[in-house]
Amino acid sequence: MARDHRQRSLYAYAGWEIDLSRREMRLRGAHVPLGGRAFDIIAVLVRAAGQLVTKEELLEQIWSGVFVEEIALRVHIAAIRKAFGSDRGMLETSVGRGYRLLGTWDVREPAEIPKTKLESVRALTPPVSTNLPTAMSRLIGRTAITAQLQELLSAYRVITLTGPGGIGKTVLALEAARLALPTLDGNCVVVELASISDPKLVPSAVARTLSLKLDGEETSADAVVRTLGNRRMLLVLDNCEHVVDAVAPFAETVVSRCPFITILATSRETLRIDGEYICRVPPLDAPSGGTSDAYAGSSAVELFLVRARALGVVFSTDEDRMAIAAICRRLDGIPLAIEFAAARAVTLGPPKVAASLDDRFNVLTTGRRTALPRHRTLRATLDWSYELLPDIEASVLCRLAVFAKEFSLDAAIFVVGRDAAEAEAVTDNLASLAAKSLVAVDLRGDSPQYRLLDTTRAYAMEKLRSKGQYRQAARRLAEFYIELFARADRASRSTPQCEWLSVYAPHLDNVRAALDWAFSPEGDARIGVALMAAAVPLWVQSSMLAECRDRVQLALAKLDDAGGESARLRMELSAALGWSLMYGLGRAREAGPAWTDVLGLAESLDDRDYQLRALWGLCIDQFNNGAFQKALQLAERFREVAATSNDAIELMMADRLFATTLHYIGDQSGARHHIDRVVAQLAVVPQRTPIVRFSFDVRVSTHYFQARILWLQGFAEQALRIVAKNIEEGHASGHALTFCSVLGQGACPLAYFSGDLDAADLYCAALLDHTERHPIPLWHLWAQCFKGMLMTKGGDIEGGLTALRNGLDGAGEARFLPRFLLPLGELAAGLGQAGRVGEGLAVVEDALVRCEAREERWYVAELLRIKGELLLRGAGRPSTSAAERCFTESLELARRQGALFWELRSSLNLARLRIDQSLVAEARAIVLSVYEKFTEGFDIADLRNARFLLDLPSA
Repeated sequence: MARDHRQRSLYAYAGWEIDLSRREMRLRGAHVPLGGRAFDIIAVLVRAAGQLVTKEELLEQIWSGVFVEEIALRVHIAAIRKAFGSDRGMLETSVGRGYRLLGTWDVREPAEIPKTKLESVRALTPPVSTNLPTAMSRLIGRTAITAQLQELLSAYRVITLTGPGGIGKTVLALEAARLALPTLDGNCVVVELASISDPKLVPSAVARTLSLKLDGEETSADAVVRTLGNRRMLLVLDNCEHVVDAVAPFAETVVSRCPFITILATSRETLRIDGEYICRVPPLDAPSGGTSDAYAGSSAVELFLVRARALGVVFSTDEDRMAIAAICRRLDGIPLAIEFAAARAVTLGPPKVAASLDDRFNVLTTGRRTALPRHRTLRATLDWSYELLPDIEASVLCRLAVFAKEFSLDAAIFVVGRDAAEAEAVTDNLASLAAKSLVAVDLRGDSPQYRLLDTTRAYAMEKLRSKGQYRQAARRLAEFYIELFARADRASRSTPQCEWLSVYAPHLDNVRAALDWAFSPEGDARIGVALMAAAVPLWVQSSMLAECRDRVQLALAKLDDAGGESARLRMELSAALGWSLMYGLGRAREAGPAWTDVLGLAESLDDRDYQLRALWGLCIDQFNNGAFQKALQLAERFREVAATSNDAIELMMADRLFATTLHYIGDQSGARHHIDRVVAQLAVVPQRTPIVRFSFDVRVSTHYFQARILWLQGFAEQALRIVAKNIEEGHASGHALTFCSVLGQGACPLAYFSGDLDAADLYCAALLDHTERHPIPLWHLWAQCFKGMLMTKGGDIEGGLTALRNGLDGAGEARFLPRFLLPLGELAAGLGQAGRVGEGLAVVEDALVRCEAREERWYVAELLRIKGELLLRGAGRPSTSAAERCFTESLELARRQGALFWELRSSLNLARLRIDQSLVAEARAIVLSVYEKFTEGFDIADLRNARFLLDLPSA
């Protein structure tokens, strides 16, 4: 039965494939984008095997249990024809009856990826789920438009809910999303854009909400859509109006390249893009007169009464009813304004509120209300609500406007209060503002979090500025976060990263707001410098390389060296700059000088912690620039400083530096000695170690270098077991940069060397996905190179070589990093396979010259082996003697280095050369002398090849 199901999951005809299991339509192997509902229709038609499917049958099967007009079906039929292009005639219409799919479609069995492999990929790239909040109350007066939205969501890819501020666009969008959720397998994500001040950060906001965490200048719509791919989901973009020029092209890119994503946007201004359906949100029904029937049938009145009842008050007198009817009429049925009115009526009573409306909204009684700009109604409502506040509450509300996102009670007290005695008053005022719907409260978690709605914040900010109090409040905001992140830095040294981020990452938008003020013309650069220095761990822990670099450079430019704390601030900021340059740009010329500055300042300040950070950074910088002997000297200095401490991690990191340096130099025995010393001490290290000081998790980073060293020494089974565990612990660490190294330094190359190309492809896909969700360009380029290696190995030689060239060219100076030697060697080998031997030899000679100049010998044996292969492929008479010298030199070098794996590969090439010379017995002896040294890993490809040669008859 399972086999039959698989067979029926793939249909093919005339170059077209309809893959029901993967929900894809392909033309000659290329994916053809098609929306979710359209694919459902094509699936029904292909299963019908050429028989007519009526419109009624399609509507029933595709929109089961939901009333949908025929226009929705026609929209998707048109989309299918567009997708078929010149073959659109395959979809035949029987006018007035239905549709059929022409042609004889063959049923094929798709190739299956092993279940264990699929499970490992799913573990690395978990499916999108929902952050849709649970409805806290019943949606009132929106039955008709909610039903309309359900139909629209089935027929259109982009829907924009538009209308004046306070009309209820967000609440309606969330309700529509909840109703659609069962058809989306739970995949619905809400992205709040209210706190985004820079339109360039729109893709970053989307990515962060989706846990993609894209940031800074590397962020783009293209990066987001590549990550989302064929995921099926509803994306709710909330509060788009202030960044609509950025949202519009972003949305257009998503729907054009992600066929199973629908966008539901809320905005006061439409996106104005192709395919957008504009749904104007109407006001609630307000009483047209004073009759009891009009009053009872009004959804605006119902909302007013429900909100008042929630605050513990029931209005039942005729006077109250008449006043409530008047309020709802004068407020144009705008839900937010009605909620404000209900909150005030609880205190003042409906008649007094109605009288206030008569005074404040006199302009709205002329009958021309709908002709006024949309924001005027909300502004009038806020004016009225604000002016009814006691002075102290109004002052508190204005000062809270400096928070760009959610904030704690402690933060509010610090920013609003002037001394400890005011803490209780601030607490009371905050509670009162929350009761009046001017402050939103989130009660999830250990302590409540507060935030101002976007429109309320904008209004309060205007008031704050008009009073001349903005600078003082913004200064208090910055000072609060300086204190908070001073504590956070200390906590980062002993708190696992995931826990640390859960506490401090929600403050990111508020820190940005404080920094933006501090470095503005009206700000205080001194405070900005101090805040940036304190908040560096936030960017380090989040692997936000580009934004960290930009903000640190700005802070350093603003730093006044005359201050007493300037030396320490410069040291801390320079360390952050060195980190972001080194891991973001690789061989950045500015990284070394930045770390040199840090070391000099740390020594002058007698700061041992930053001395170690600087020595670590300088050592890595020497790796990146190929100065491995200098790296050894720096590792020795690191060990000398660490020896004055009882900190186990510092001593371990010294051995870790030695192991890494010796590994790249080519001394695998020495590297094994030091890495074993680190592993022996891991038992005393917390399961999840802090990241900030050395930018990596010591446990995770130790294991991927341990796996590399063991592999080269010939212990394949041990190495692959460590890789499997390393993937789990790297993913659990939550640190994006560390997980890149887990996949790129360990999992990908070792799977490739083992000959398990399926596993290598899965790891490569995971690294590509990870580096798109967390924009770490150097690892993304390396992953593209690795993908090219796999393509070449799989037979797509020209495609693979192109991918390799593009990746290496894109890396620029970074191609000289040690990690890019492997792609360089495989590029040379691939060029030989393509018959371009001269180009391949040029590549391998350049790499050998580079390695000799840098004493970077870990890969030299393999480069010599590849060179020998290329010489044998040369046009005309092969250079047999030169090739033999390469294989022999490679074999001897690998022996001296203790790199049994390279020795095995070279022995196989030398043995094949002897077989070609009819010296089979000598060939067997060459291989046997190496094969006998192995004690494990006999299932890897090269050892299987060795056994094949050993089984050859001697004559």
